[in-house]
Amino acid sequence: MEAAITPESKVVVRQAIRCYDVDGAMRLKPAAFMDLAQEMAYIAADLMHFGYDELQQEGKAWVLSRLHFTFVDVPLWRDEVEIQTWHKGPSGPFYLRDYRINDLSGRARVLGTSSWVILDVRERRMCRTSEVTEMIPESTVCADHAIEAPAEKVAMPRGVEPEYVTRHTVSYSDIDLLGHTNNARYVVWAMDCVDYDTAAARSVRDIRINFNHETKAGEEVALYRWRDGETYYVEGKVDERQAFCVKIQF
Repeated sequence: MEAAITPESKVVVRQAIRCYDVDGAMRLKPAAFMDLAQEMAYIAADLMHFGYDELQQEGKAWVLSRLHFTFVDVPLWRDEVEIQTWHKGPSGPFYLRDYRINDLSGRARVLGTSSWVILDVRERRMCRTSEVTEMIPESTVCADHAIEAPAEKVAMPRGVEPEYVTRHTVSYSDIDLLGHTNNARYVVWAMDCVDYDTAAARSVRDIRINFNHETKAGEEVALYRWRDGETYYVEGKVDERQAFCVKIQF
């Protein structure tokens, strides 16, 4: 990806939607958007000198904690789009990063906001934002919002009994560069828990996901779902500990 930085500290890339990122109706898959968003986040952080390499030197790494994105008008195969990302600085324990995919006329197609933490890799603990403030210049912050409210906490509705769907063993294709399950893979698993006729025929409107505990190769993740009309909740558990929870709205 060839990226440019705007005067507002947004990082911008243009590309076409690729065949391997779409479903049988040629629509951009939710997990494919997450792949794009993750790559954009790494590119932007690298360009602004608080990326993977800089944090690795300090024994730290960026970890995605929450994500909310909405499809305004789902991009299709071969659509030429502009992908934008920018970070909004710290908010409580999180650093906020937003995303926007536009068509080339500037019309919004996808909007997203995410919440990240910085992990001390050796101690496996979350760093306080005050510990790393000097690494992330205030001059790189952009106050614009793709989605104004930060990504919220997601949980199974109270009082329901989720349906067991399947069990997934974390395998080679699930693992990312940090040695744990890539965040987009959780949405792949979740979408596979949705009734196929629904997922194939309907466009996803909105996804909200929380990543609560990492999973690693060889672990078995039990997947459960609850459906409420056009909304699905899917959670994954390892030994009764919730790894993730996602809310998918069609």
